Amino acid sequence: MANNRIEKVNSLLEHEVGKIILKEFYFPGNMITLTRVDCSANLIEAKVFISVYPEAKLDEIVEILNRNVYDIQHQINRLLRMRPIPKIKFVKDKELIKVGKIEELLVKIKEEEKIEKKRKIK
Repeated sequence: MANNRIEKVNSLLEHEVGKIILKEFYFPGNMITLTRVDCSANLIEAKVFISVYPEAKLDEIVEILNRNVYDIQHQINRLLRMRPIPKIKFVKDKELIKVGKIEELLVKIKEEEKIEKKRKIK
């Protein structure tokens, strides 16, 4: 039952924080994705995972969001009727970066296989 509550809180925070970021922040030329929210078991802390395209701006944008976390937290506290409301912390989603690198490697391998097949045919 507790797991179900944590999942619901994760989903609720993901939705609300996403709306706040969309409404309150403007990062021209960057696509920001809130990939997931991970609350602690006691609902004291929530890590909000962020992905950015292009990746070069990821550190800067996560830093900006963490500098403004008190304003975001204040809005969340007003919106949600639950206690406790987890303390929000923005973090980089490194898994998405790893996935992107793996996909690039797979594309390179397929291209090399095509080149090898063409050499064998000749």
